[in-house]
Amino acid sequence: MPQAYCMKCRTKREMKNPEKVTLKNGRPATRGTCPNCGTKMYRIGG
Repeated sequence: MPQAYCMKCRTKREMKNPEKVTLKNGRPATRGTCPNCGTKMYRIGG
């Protein structure tokens, strides 16, 4: 499971339901939700 920083919890956590996305500028990213609070999380990079 990929990890990302949760802005609400202020800790690094594993993403729930991660999916690959492409940002507007063409960069790859992974989008998911925080398993603890449900906030959207992003991890930029392939």
